Amino acid sequence: MQTKFYLTRDDVAKLLAAAEAEAKKNSWAVAIVVVDEGGHQLGMVRLDGCAPISSYIATEKGRTAALGRRESRIYEEMINNGRTSFLSAPQLQGLLEGGVPVVVDGHTIGAVGVSGVKSSEDAQIAKAGIAAMA
Repeated sequence: MQTKFYLTRDDVAKLLAAAEAEAKKNSWAVAIVVVDEGGHQLGMVRLDGCAPISSYIATEKGRTAALGRRESRIYEEMINNGRTSFLSAPQLQGLLEGGVPVVVDGHTIGAVGVSGVKSSEDAQIAKAGIAAMA
């Protein structure tokens, strides 16, 4: 039987704090969401001034990255390159850059989704949060 890694409550707190610090350092008002490998929300922070819709978008970006086991930007790129059939993929609604999987020993154990600024900046925030886990 294999050992399974998972995000603990402390992991989620550390990840959110580091991602929030990156956003605040750049004065970006965003929503940051951490999900488990099944896309279920484990934690969220919505910074002051962030549009309410960003909470929903961040959750879906994270869910997409967790379920697909890849950055959500990959789906956006496929669609932008003409593979529009991905718009009908079940359970994948956050098909925009800003969802990044959390990978441990080659296994996706969750993801971070961020929304509120440019997609590349959303991804930067997510990656800063994940880097804090190392």
